Amino acid sequence: MRFSERYGHKPVRELVQIDSVNTELRNVLWSALKLHVWDNVVRGHYGSVFSYNPDIEQLCIRLWLDYYKLPLDTLGDWPDVHKNLRKYFFECRWFEVYDFIEFVSANYPYGNPDSFVEVCNFYLKRECAAYRFVGGVIAQITEEEEVVEIELALKREKGPVRTHLHRALELLSSREAPDYRNSIKESISAIESLAGSVLGQKGTLGDLIKKLKAEIGLHPALQSAFSNLYGYTSDEDGVRHAIMESKDIGFDDAKLFLVVCSAFVNFVTAKIPPPTQHRTPD
Repeated sequence: MRFSERYGHKPVRELVQIDSVNTELRNVLWSALKLHVWDNVVRGHYGSVFSYNPDIEQLCIRLWLDYYKLPLDTLGDWPDVHKNLRKYFFECRWFEVYDFIEFVSANYPYGNPDSFVEVCNFYLKRECAAYRFVGGVIAQITEEEEVVEIELALKREKGPVRTHLHRALELLSSREAPDYRNSIKESISAIESLAGSVLGQKGTLGDLIKKLKAEIGLHPALQSAFSNLYGYTSDEDGVRHAIMESKDIGFDDAKLFLVVCSAFVNFVTAKIPPPTQHRTPD
């Protein structure tokens, strides 16, 4: 992970790519196109237009007619077509990258229909893009409102609360080695630190949340919800909750905890009367 990512100098929406496609993601998506689509044009044969692969020819005709909406007599032979496709892909706007791969996926009859989608989703997940192929179309899996909650909490909070939230984001968004379990723990620790600061005392979230209820008028349903969330990451009675032992914990689980905990931090901070903010725990 780079310096700018470790120390919070990149905004959340850039770490989790919600309205952008960085160079690395654009590169790997083009490589997926190359391996699963363009390489099916027989290498070394550039005589007539795609004469060795009518499926590629039909795809390019559809691209020209329905995607680019260009005159078909400008299509040309494969070397020129490939050059134009590549130029467009690396120069187009971020959302047009998704338009393009979605169109190709829908219009090229693969031998294995799911292979291109699977490899795209692998790279979209690895590069922390906020989008995936779902049901054959590109769908947003991280909402703008979720990013806003995380950004607000990181901007508003200081000290241990911010440290835990930023560490949770860092572990979630690491390109090299994401650590979803510890991201979840850091998200919960942010709430634990906030509750300790509000109450001016140390303790586990399980204990502090009960006292926080009286301090800010926390609704019993919220108290119960966050007590249960804390149970996911606690080692009470020496038994770790099943969710933390599961092999299926992934990006979506860690993202849920980070968003929910950031929203709770924002909620509690807004409810705290000014004199009680930032107490030093006993």
